[in-house]
Amino acid sequence: MGFNFTKINVEKLSDDFKDLKINNHVDISEVAKTDSDFFQGKEELIRVKFSYKVEYAPSIAKIELGGNILLILEPKQAKEVLKGWKDKQIPEEFKIFLFNFIFRKSNLKAIQLEDEMGLPLHIPLPRLSKPQEKAKE
Repeated sequence: MGFNFTKINVEKLSDDFKDLKINNHVDISEVAKTDSDFFQGKEELIRVKFSYKVEYAPSIAKIELGGNILLILEPKQAKEVLKGWKDKQIPEEFKIFLFNFIFRKSNLKAIQLEDEMGLPLHIPLPRLSKPQEKAKE
């Protein structure tokens, strides 16, 4: 139903990309039932708080994104998700959906920030190349 960033931080510490290693990480900090004046239905409204980090090691740069996702879930699924979250666990099917959604939104923002800061992209983009000629026999 909704997605927004609450934190966007990028810091470039060095222009030396020697021995560069890039790691990214997603963390879910909260999963909670929420109410909305705009949504009145049988389904449940769930808010997920997340953070997404891209780290350029050793001490080259870092990108930190944080945000909220509002999801509309069937009551049975919402109950299962909230019950699991009490032990900081998320049902596998829901977790895959959630992480893919966070990756899609956050990767786009991270690529934009990397371009603006002159950083190498953390994921390869498709590239065209000249077709190779077949070897003559």
